[in-house]
Amino acid sequence: MNQPRPSCTPGTVYLVGSGPGDPELMTIKAARLVGAADVIVYDHLGAEGVLDLARPDAEKIYAGKEASNHALPQEEINVLLVRLAKQGKRVVRLKGGDPFIFGRGGEEIETLAENGVPFEVVPGVTAAAGCGAYAGIPLTHRDHSQICIFATGHLKDGTVNLDWPTLARRGQTVVFYMGIGGAAEICENLMANGLPADHPAAVIQHGTSRRQRVLTADLGTLAERIAAAGIKPPALIIVGTVVSLQKKLAWFGKIRSEEQRETQ
Repeated sequence: MNQPRPSCTPGTVYLVGSGPGDPELMTIKAARLVGAADVIVYDHLGAEGVLDLARPDAEKIYAGKEASNHALPQEEINVLLVRLAKQGKRVVRLKGGDPFIFGRGGEEIETLAENGVPFEVVPGVTAAAGCGAYAGIPLTHRDHSQICIFATGHLKDGTVNLDWPTLARRGQTVVFYMGIGGAAEICENLMANGLPADHPAAVIQHGTSRRQRVLTADLGTLAERIAAAGIKPPALIIVGTVVSLQKKLAWFGKIRSEEQRETQ
């Protein structure tokens, strides 16, 4: 008879994507591993509502990873994961979205591999897919976008030195992660490389959560609108004509409004 697979193996690090915000968007495997872990090393983006699934006796270590506010430098996180695993603990490294899409997952498991620590990677719903869906902005559409690009709005050296001619092409959707601080520079570069000032753009703050805010604008006004609305990270910028569908396709805000009316 086959023995049941253990839910979480001692001495192993599980790099778990928790999705973009709504805990119900976690995979079954992610939820199971969080519930079986001895220790959870978590970022603020991966923790909201998800830590409620942990065992009461599980150790929880906050690793930070907010823009310009890292509770632990990345190198220290890498070393911490190795140390915890070599203590024989079941370790979940909890990340918002997907670990391999601007989540530094590759950096962390490189260190684990170099130190002979077993690991598994559990994909999550990345922020672009989840936030776009909850905002009513399809990332691809036969009439609008045949290509979807995920780009960082904040490089390792602090610049936004990207391949702007490629990002400024028509007929595609570009999603910028971590781009709120550089929104003005992003819009300026896209316009300087051929997109018009009235090209649709949007920002989604706290996507898929009850605090979600969606602001639609265009490249000429987006940065000013972000500043006026006081939008801070976590937030995504989406650029493309698919944004023009948002008012017609938005559904999540309507559900929240109905729920609020029912509770009044």
